[in-house]
Amino acid sequence: MARFIVERTFPNGLQVPMTDEGAKGCLQIVAVNGEQDVTWVNSYVSLDKTKTYCVYDAPSPEAIRQSARRNNLPVETITQVTVLDPYFYH
Repeated sequence: MARFIVERTFPNGLQVPMTDEGAKGCLQIVAVNGEQDVTWVNSYVSLDKTKTYCVYDAPSPEAIRQSARRNNLPVETITQVTVLDPYFYH
């Protein structure tokens, strides 16, 4: 499986409540992603909550786009990446 960084923009800010409702919303995204063999690894959120940088494992960028459409999530860019580990040299 390839690894990707997905950049998203939320002009009004991303709001994920720290409640059961927020947890259910995240689990719904995970379930929809699974239908395309897409795995949401984690996300980084800008301090103003208008940008997210999400790490995904997926078979292709198109699988990520399809899952995003079904989850009503924006996609700015999808970049395939590899890991650079600073401890590799020790």
